[in-house]
Amino acid sequence: MFSEVTDMLDGMIARKQGEVSDFGKLYDPFADTLTQITYFLCFVIDGILPPVFFLMVLYREFSILFVRNLMLKKGITMGARIGGKIKTVSYILAGGLALLASSAVRLGMGAELFRWLVLASRVAFILSVLIAILSFIDYIVIYTKSPGGK
Repeated sequence: MFSEVTDMLDGMIARKQGEVSDFGKLYDPFADTLTQITYFLCFVIDGILPPVFFLMVLYREFSILFVRNLMLKKGITMGARIGGKIKTVSYILAGGLALLASSAVRLGMGAELFRWLVLASRVAFILSVLIAILSFIDYIVIYTKSPGGK
């Protein structure tokens, strides 16, 4: 989760100092995706995140990278959209709840607390997946409206 906070600060500083680049627009979402997939996979291994949700996130993220590459081929660098930012926040919240659940087990805080945290994190993951799908649709709409996107 610390990486998410430092990523947010990095983006804020870059925008404030006018140091936003096409490379950053492409690399930053790629690095975010690798980070999120890594900790989501850890939650699957811990039994907190059902594999089907992980697969939906994985397919969405790789599909977005594909759409970004299609746009790049047309000379269009698409930065993060508001839907993608909302999706990231929802991933952070779901991941934070899952981290609390995982920590509760490791710290011996009780099975009942663990069950509630797992339930809360699964609900958050379901909402995250829905937000991610809506965000993906937004990217597809932008792509199809771009010159030569149909």
